[in-house]
Amino acid sequence: MATAKKKLVKWEPTDIKEEMLKKYPPKVARKRAKQIMINEALENETPEITANVRTIPGIITMRGCTYAGCKGVILGPTRDIVNITHGPIGCGFYSWLTRRNQTDASGEGDENYMPYCFSTDMEDKDIIFGGEKKLAAAIQEAYDLFHPKAIAIFATCPVGLIGDDIHAVAKQMKEKFGDCNVFGFSCEGYKGVSQSAGHHIANNQIFKHVVGENDEEKPGEYRINLLGEYNIGGDGFEIDRILKLCGITNIATFSGNSTYDQFASAHKADLNCVMCHRSINYVADMLETKFGIPWIKVNFIGAESTAKSLRKIGTYFGDKSFIEKIEAVIAAEMPEIEAVVADVRTRTEGKTAMMFVGGSRAHHYQDLFSEMGMKTLSAGYEFAHRDDYEGRHVIPNLKVDADSRNIEEITVEADDTRYAPRKTEAELAALEEGGLKFKEYEGLIPDMDKGSLIIDDCNQYEAEKLVEILKPDIFCAGIKEKYSIQKLGVPMKQLHSYDSGGPYAGFKGAINFYKEIDRLTNSKVWSYMKAPWQESPELSATYVWE
Repeated sequence: MATAKKKLVKWEPTDIKEEMLKKYPPKVARKRAKQIMINEALENETPEITANVRTIPGIITMRGCTYAGCKGVILGPTRDIVNITHGPIGCGFYSWLTRRNQTDASGEGDENYMPYCFSTDMEDKDIIFGGEKKLAAAIQEAYDLFHPKAIAIFATCPVGLIGDDIHAVAKQMKEKFGDCNVFGFSCEGYKGVSQSAGHHIANNQIFKHVVGENDEEKPGEYRINLLGEYNIGGDGFEIDRILKLCGITNIATFSGNSTYDQFASAHKADLNCVMCHRSINYVADMLETKFGIPWIKVNFIGAESTAKSLRKIGTYFGDKSFIEKIEAVIAAEMPEIEAVVADVRTRTEGKTAMMFVGGSRAHHYQDLFSEMGMKTLSAGYEFAHRDDYEGRHVIPNLKVDADSRNIEEITVEADDTRYAPRKTEAELAALEEGGLKFKEYEGLIPDMDKGSLIIDDCNQYEAEKLVEILKPDIFCAGIKEKYSIQKLGVPMKQLHSYDSGGPYAGFKGAINFYKEIDRLTNSKVWSYMKAPWQESPELSATYVWE
């Protein structure tokens, strides 16, 4: 007897969006509809997407809090600053090494405080009577034990609610020590709609208290800063390897494998290269305004993107021998990549992916999937603003809302003695005319296929509904989504901290990624997953009415 074949249903993008919204109450559905966009892929006709707004209460979001963005993301990868969480121990533990940031402290005199979890461990009595004395004691203890170059203090929700003045304590202790920079971050978890506010708060304070503190000249003919790269799984090591081969000096990375002196010397670079636009674009603007360093958008995720970014750096400096050296490095690295991807594509061609990751990762990683012949069906960010989706041309029209006003605005002007434009206006104009764009990011939307779904602040319910309808071959997101997606029988790749593996950046990283995705998408293990009630129907409940 022949078995009936299961009829495949082709879903139109509008039907998918309608199905996802159907379960919400009308008011919630109207709000979420503005954050779920069908990409029309037509110039000047793609509707704007709503982003950087509060998550609707009751929805299980994929986002993190402001404190997580400040302490965990930006300062977490910095090895020689003692980072003290002023708050309950849970907050400090939550932000401790959870992103798998790697560092190399093997040099003489190098310090590494990342393995430590520093916290004031606030308890009930501290909430009632205040925790400023306890904070001062913790700073003193850290100074006595480690004598670090800097101590940073991070405020958590209870601190903001009771009014502890961490900045006054920091100033007092800095004056007391004399040889240790002490500064604080008002990064209470509720301060913004997502971790994006924490990135902004962290970078503002680093710029205010650290950048420009070290005026020693740095060696190197082609000096850059790499902004928005966090050395997860060793990504920064691979990028630094490539830069070194090309003869490029990386003065400072914000903030993977970073040190206090890197931040303090960042104004000595001649070009800023921005990786994660959302977490760092304002630092690039401030470095240009104060010190005259222009910036370009780069992407070291994907072999072709890495090569393109190196060529952009070569074009900026304009030295013929330097450009030839970059081309030689690319030519030496590409054969191995081409051999691996040719093999992998025989098994991954035509497969599909979804990505809901913070920063620019949901955009950058599409290049790697594309190199494998895979298609991205749907993507979005956890904490983006509209310019991350639509491009920087929308920035002048963005309205500042109440949540954004919680972030301290710092006024930056040209430094009286150290402002030095690296290129003349004529040189910059000539480079622009030749195709090198400064202060430019076109966003995620232009690179997405027509009809694809772009979703801001995707939540647990929507993620499961998308998987149910579109059945992707792989789903990429964060730790909170990992297990629920795997239970649906779909392999899940954690792109916030990689879980394991890496690096995935640069040339060697691309090879690692090809092999990892090949293994995941061609493994059948998750398709064998069955929930207990599917394996044992007798577990299903029945109701008896008397």
